[in-house]
Amino acid sequence: MEQTTERGRAFGRLADGHLDAAYRLARAILRDPGEAQDATHDAFLQAWRKWSTLRDHARFEPWFDRILVNSCRNRLRHASRWPTTDISAEVVTAAGDPFSQTTDRDVLGPALATLSADHRIVVALRYYRDLPVGEIAMRLDIPVGTAQSRLHYALEQLHVAIDRANSRGAVR
Repeated sequence: MEQTTERGRAFGRLADGHLDAAYRLARAILRDPGEAQDATHDAFLQAWRKWSTLRDHARFEPWFDRILVNSCRNRLRHASRWPTTDISAEVVTAAGDPFSQTTDRDVLGPALATLSADHRIVVALRYYRDLPVGEIAMRLDIPVGTAQSRLHYALEQLHVAIDRANSRGAVR
């Protein structure tokens, strides 16, 4: 009984320290606050169930991120059942001109929606978690080259979508 209690406390400390970051990552991937909350909740439940498989508690974040990303990926596969919401406000970094932020959000949100689940995940891990490509590959359990390729093509697709939106906006 005491061992179970200590196990629960250890998990609780790690989970509490990662809850906000986990939600932000899920929100970046899923683009919907409710879905992000559900995916985060599901991931923490899954992590609790698999807690005994984590050998090094210092590696909690990458281990948990893999669980969270898989939870998000599963939700994205079934995304046609749920409407998406614009999260571009979270993507746009603080700038001096609040009107340019609005314009950026108006363009970036729809551009992010054009990405596949795999591409959206690598973009979120790179720009929300600020992870290098090697760390992204490790968390997704894919080769580094695959992570680089996904990020490259995701950014290329974002640039095309943004350029297209900007050219339409200039014509108006």
